[in-house]
Amino acid sequence: MIPSPSPFHVLGIETSCDETSVGIVTDGKTVLANVIASQADLHARYGGVVPEVASRKHVERMLPVLQEALEEAHLSLHEIHALAVTNRPGLLGALLVGVSATKALAYSLKIPVVGVHHLEGHLYSNFLAAPELATQFPLLILIVSGGHTQIMRMEGHGSYTLLGQTRDDAAGEAFDKGARLLGLPYPGGPNIARLAQEGDPTRVPFPRALLGKNLEFSFSGLKTAIRHFLEHDQGKTPLADIAASYEAAIVDVLVRKLRYAAQREGIKTICVAGGVAANQKLQECMRKMAEQEGLTLIAPHPTLCTDNAAMIATAGYFALQHRPPDPLSFDTFATEMLAMPSEIEES
Repeated sequence: MIPSPSPFHVLGIETSCDETSVGIVTDGKTVLANVIASQADLHARYGGVVPEVASRKHVERMLPVLQEALEEAHLSLHEIHALAVTNRPGLLGALLVGVSATKALAYSLKIPVVGVHHLEGHLYSNFLAAPELATQFPLLILIVSGGHTQIMRMEGHGSYTLLGQTRDDAAGEAFDKGARLLGLPYPGGPNIARLAQEGDPTRVPFPRALLGKNLEFSFSGLKTAIRHFLEHDQGKTPLADIAASYEAAIVDVLVRKLRYAAQREGIKTICVAGGVAANQKLQECMRKMAEQEGLTLIAPHPTLCTDNAAMIATAGYFALQHRPPDPLSFDTFATEMLAMPSEIEES
């Protein structure tokens, strides 16, 4: 289906984890609304997201967030042309809230709907940052979040190849677990980043798991390294220095791998996406690397890096340009790959 009205308004809904979000995007490039109701304070007392609590809070917040988004966009529901919703992967109960609400809207409004892979949504956040990407393929994209660390090659809309991913823990999980070991509150990644601004990133020589000439990642050993360091250090080293050194170890590997991917694939436009892409140190190091290599770097605004529905609406808009809408019987999945891994060169 190719969207025919112009402007074409797509309303997106995102409830894959602990943010209830509704976004409205016009023609896949202009954000009219992007309302995000975070549950971070609610889950901070538990040190992480509690799935049942998250699901119940989504039910409470769905209609108020939807209404706020429509008011922000100055639109009514009858001016929406299509719907998009995250239906995989994520917390199953949380996903079902968003999917059920979207199906009800699609049925009552009699408009098309598409289910969107959460990682595909993150990928399309770059198209909001730089709309010209819609015709500039191929692209190289690093998706780095709490649950995923992957390098994707994008040949066109809906066409992806997974070049490499983590063998164990994602970078975002490494940030969260490291923060817990440092005694920092949830969410760990932003709190490590804030503390790291005051520290020396060269103070602690944490290891870099580069795994040879390939595009795979591993962060489990880094988590073990910080735990052992803290056990033996006994408070001698300032926490800010530890946080800065730990952050540098994660960022260094991400930058080196994306550099190698760009060289290997011969792609000149690189993108970063996902919650960890909001990390200021990562964006700074990526920009420096891109300048050195003569690459064009696209990095979304931090608000578009974290879970949000504007990116889902954008992914939905482009999905409707190359495939039919989904039937109202489409499923919800807790886990599902966006693309099958290509053969990865081993050292």
